[in-house]
Amino acid sequence: MSFAVRAVRLLFGIYAFLLFCITLILVLPAYFAVFTLAGSRRSPHMAHRVSRAWAGFMFAMLLIRFRPLFRDRIDPARTYVFIANHKSTIDIPAYALACGNTFRFLAKAELTRIPVMGYVIRKLYVSVRRSDKSDRSRSMDAMKKSIDAGISVFICPEGTRNRTERPLLDFRDGAFRLAIRTGTPLAILTLHGTARLHSPRRPAELRPGRIIGEWSQPIETKGMTEADLPGLKSRAYETMLAALREPGGTRGH
Repeated sequence: MSFAVRAVRLLFGIYAFLLFCITLILVLPAYFAVFTLAGSRRSPHMAHRVSRAWAGFMFAMLLIRFRPLFRDRIDPARTYVFIANHKSTIDIPAYALACGNTFRFLAKAELTRIPVMGYVIRKLYVSVRRSDKSDRSRSMDAMKKSIDAGISVFICPEGTRNRTERPLLDFRDGAFRLAIRTGTPLAILTLHGTARLHSPRRPAELRPGRIIGEWSQPIETKGMTEADLPGLKSRAYETMLAALREPGGTRGH
């Protein structure tokens, strides 16, 4: 890649960072109003609408086109445990745009300490300190309560951003244990193209382009037990891996 191309992508990355900071300040009053005025039952749904509008505006200003595939596989009236691959920071707005179902992210506790954005994360997300067993248990209870309240949960089962050449990192157990314990269907989203626009190896650079979000057929978990966890995790991994190898295939029909 030439120096000129790298320089242009760096400038575009700086523009994206400034745009994020400015729009965060502008959207914060909307979140604050939702969290303080809407009530505990309505606020997650209204905040999700704010997040989707913010994500759509950001992508439009960054000339990033998001195309969802097989969105009709996700029932807007149902609650899910959502999982997705994670290669780039621009995955986050893509998750929000992928479907209209309200959900809470599972996020690292360190993110709650980010100035300004940490306030939104504390209100919208379920945070966890993965090194703390008691905190992992607390976060599992919080996610179960969210599902009981009809709010889906969104987890990146790789546990962190995949900065390697592997298509997927090994999956952790949490998402699958949650789906089994609550009898909630597991919905699999595979993102294509985010690392091409925003490489994890060059985080300051960004370029416009297209992202695809592909939904696989959800996996029902009612009747499953802990003994089914390895099989469910393996099935989800192979489903996402197949989607990465063949974008836009017909898996799950």
